[in-house]
Amino acid sequence: MNIKLQKFLSNAGITSRRKAEEIISKGLVKINGKVASIGDRINPEKDEVIFDGNRIEYQKRRYIIFNKPRGYVTTLKDAHAEKTILDLIKIKERVFPAGRLDKDSEGLLIITNDGDFASRIINPRFEIKKTYYVKINNELRKKDIEKLEGGIAIEGRKTYPAKIEILAENEFNITIHEGRNRIIRKMMSHLGHSVVILRRMSIGGLQLGSLKLGQYRDMTEHEKKIMFESHKDYT
Repeated sequence: MNIKLQKFLSNAGITSRRKAEEIISKGLVKINGKVASIGDRINPEKDEVIFDGNRIEYQKRRYIIFNKPRGYVTTLKDAHAEKTILDLIKIKERVFPAGRLDKDSEGLLIITNDGDFASRIINPRFEIKKTYYVKINNELRKKDIEKLEGGIAIEGRKTYPAKIEILAENEFNITIHEGRNRIIRKMMSHLGHSVVILRRMSIGGLQLGSLKLGQYRDMTEHEKKIMFESHKDYT
């Protein structure tokens, strides 16, 4: 069966289909020894595809739920990192995180080799809601909640309105749909608080559940259906 080259690269976990077009147009991909072009199709079982000097093997798609512990980074190419999430995820497929959690945060992370799926999880245009449990060093005041629910100017950009569920005077759940780097920590700092615990509990309809820290598992078919329906233009 022949498929588009950019889809093959996405399925292999190299990049999203859109980014695949960029690397193809730069002449970085070869098919059977010849430089590939946009629009080329391949037979994954017969054709040899080379990117960055390495042969790309066709992989089945993996969709993994991972409970990230604190102390591990999600940036896989950080040469200075002592521990990355791939130290804990031992599978043969080449995978990467759909989004990120900073080193000091924990909780739900989706690991996949489907570049298109990952880009839709990350892109705020799809407004996939993410819920976090947060514990701060002092009380979250009523005026803080009002500011969070109205949006706060962080680094020149106003945050999208957040939904707050109070659990205790310094503990709460916050639901947002943007993924700017360390955005919750920056919002808390803006309000005069520091974060003690930050744990992602859900992404869209996908729940962390009882999965223990450092453990991972494949999504069930029901969970995949939930995530795919979160962005109906996914194909």
